[in-house]
Amino acid sequence: MSEAISWIDEKYRQVFEEETIGLERRRANDTSCTIEDLQGILKNLYIMDGNDWVGRGQVQDTTLSATIAAYERFIDNWKKESSS
Repeated sequence: MSEAISWIDEKYRQVFEEETIGLERRRANDTSCTIEDLQGILKNLYIMDGNDWVGRGQVQDTTLSATIAAYERFIDNWKKESSS
């Protein structure tokens, strides 16, 4: 059982890190990228998360959860940075 959990945790960590790196690159290289743009994407990710009526499976659920968490943290950090 612990092996099953460990691969899920590893997948979550991997996706979270990759999404965060992608968001950092986008912010650095796309001057038109705004917090509002990312909040719009996050809103759609929430909708996708709620639309699981056919069942995505554990890998896709983990990937979506990690992606949402990365967006939430990135947006929160950017807001904190902007208010400083």
